[in-house]
Amino acid sequence: MIREQAKTYKGIPLSILDLAMINEGSHAGQSFENSVSLAQHAEDWGFNRYWLAEHHNMPGVASSATSVIIGHVAGKTNSIRVGSGGIMLPNHAPLVIAEQFGTLDAMYPGRIDLGLGRAPGSDQATAYALRRTLHSGGEDFPQQLEELRMYFTGNPTDRVRAFPGAGQQLPIWLLGSSGFSAQLAAQLGLPFSFASHFAPAYMMQALQLYHQNFRPSKDLKQPHAMMGINLIAADTDEEAQYLATSMQQQFLNIRQGKMTQFKPPIEDIDAVWSPFEQQAVAQQSEAPSVIIGGPDTIQRKLAHFIEVTKANELIISSGIFNHEARLRSYEIVSELME
Repeated sequence: MIREQAKTYKGIPLSILDLAMINEGSHAGQSFENSVSLAQHAEDWGFNRYWLAEHHNMPGVASSATSVIIGHVAGKTNSIRVGSGGIMLPNHAPLVIAEQFGTLDAMYPGRIDLGLGRAPGSDQATAYALRRTLHSGGEDFPQQLEELRMYFTGNPTDRVRAFPGAGQQLPIWLLGSSGFSAQLAAQLGLPFSFASHFAPAYMMQALQLYHQNFRPSKDLKQPHAMMGINLIAADTDEEAQYLATSMQQQFLNIRQGKMTQFKPPIEDIDAVWSPFEQQAVAQQSEAPSVIIGGPDTIQRKLAHFIEVTKANELIISSGIFNHEARLRSYEIVSELME
């Protein structure tokens, strides 16, 4: 449910996705301070949710212990919804997630979202270190989800129950970058968040599957799709393009298989990639779900993205190296909100 305090852009609530990026030359403690600062500003500016994403074995990402950081951010804010975007359920025993999020919901009632994905959030070696087996590659995600939801239902006759967790009404979202979770969310009548910020090619197909197959449930009467976007705003288009070179270097490093801390922006991005790599990154950077520019450009492209997708909500990831510039980016977006 959308909280009353949230503002909207053209009637669409806007939320924030945070990976607690670790900047080059910095450390995780500073990343967490930046996350709290951004969440507090986001609450004042009227953003709807503040989600953190589970990733592992990445020197530039500090959000591996996702539940812990969610509790930290929720404790430093007052009303904004805080949650996971997402918890990678195959990495965990469903009972543990039920207990963790039951605990968070008991601490911060009515403010916690549980977004679930089926990807490992890591490479295979790390997935094995987390799970002690590679038997589950996400194929049994529906069964794990059913078990997790059962713990929240809290049937008194069950031999194993989640305390806290049992009987708590915690919103569950399914996250995905393909059609699998879109169809599952539709069948179960759950809200769906699509990772269009890194899988734009499958965006419209997944949305179509979700809307066409949606079945109303006690949790949700109408489909609710939240779309992820990469957005970098600055006072001018030129400044935004400069700030975006950090994100472009991240795209390039992922493509090259390099795990690094988050890089500062550079004046000449062409100096770090080959023509082939430039073309590959450009395809990612020029997707409709990547919006870079000054206030007028941001307003125009945001409106176009909403018109094309008919999204019910947007969740914004802003890969900006300098914390003050990152705050300014979200402030510019907030100035467009009603």
